[in-house]
Amino acid sequence: MTTADDSPVPNYPELLRLDDRGFVVVGAGQGNGRQTVHALASVGARVLCVDIDRGLAEEVAAEVDGFACAADATNTADVERLLAQAQQQLGRVHGICDIVGMARWAALVDMPEEDWDWNFDMVLRHAFLLTKHGARLMAADGGGCISFVASVSGVSSSPFHGGYGAAKAGLLSLVRTAAVELATANVRVNAVVPGGIATPRLAKAHGIDLDQATDGALRSPARTSDIAAALLFLSSDLARHVTGHALTVDGGDLVQSPYPITAPLVEPGEALGVSRDGETASVVPA
Repeated sequence: MTTADDSPVPNYPELLRLDDRGFVVVGAGQGNGRQTVHALASVGARVLCVDIDRGLAEEVAAEVDGFACAADATNTADVERLLAQAQQQLGRVHGICDIVGMARWAALVDMPEEDWDWNFDMVLRHAFLLTKHGARLMAADGGGCISFVASVSGVSSSPFHGGYGAAKAGLLSLVRTAAVELATANVRVNAVVPGGIATPRLAKAHGIDLDQATDGALRSPARTSDIAAALLFLSSDLARHVTGHALTVDGGDLVQSPYPITAPLVEPGEALGVSRDGETASVVPA
């Protein structure tokens, strides 16, 4: 307390705790999903690990003394079943972290229609189903949070990302709309927006050494634990007033200018000016 401010100071580490809260992680079997399971469990959450591969779900669940469920999150009956299992085993579902997402790359003029539809199912359909059924369940119990993994492909453009990028943009729109619609039910909805991630699947496909690829520099690919850390924040009471938000975790890639710019160091009392041709930089008196 000071003479200017007598507002209470919360116990910030406690706001990160999720003791005895029930969370469902969909796509838990590897990569971002497995790390998210560990992140939530490390602060006391009880976790249902959902994956389309039962063996992977069981292995990850065993690591954190959690529960396992094999389900296809693009299937309505499976989503209803996994949420029913979550209620039975966790008692109450306080949050959902949906990690599911894959892509089929092709130029728009060459993309088969079935690949377009597949991208939207793999990126967006499960998000709709988990929001529809999961939010209703959480609203009835007083609220909760839903967090998704989107992509910078949903806010930027790259060749061959047409289907995937359009679906990820749709996911971000869904997050904003759901946040508005569910606010009165005390259900928060957010997304993490990664750039490049050195996941085990991609590392295997491209022969990448994960230790070398993720050396910690901002310009290196993200570790899967970086994405899990962001999801942990959004799932905790530290983010109690955060909803409808897209949290970018890309090492600064989106804010980097695409144009190479070099300029001399500016001394005190001077300002940086740009010549009329826009090609060269010069120092002028401040």
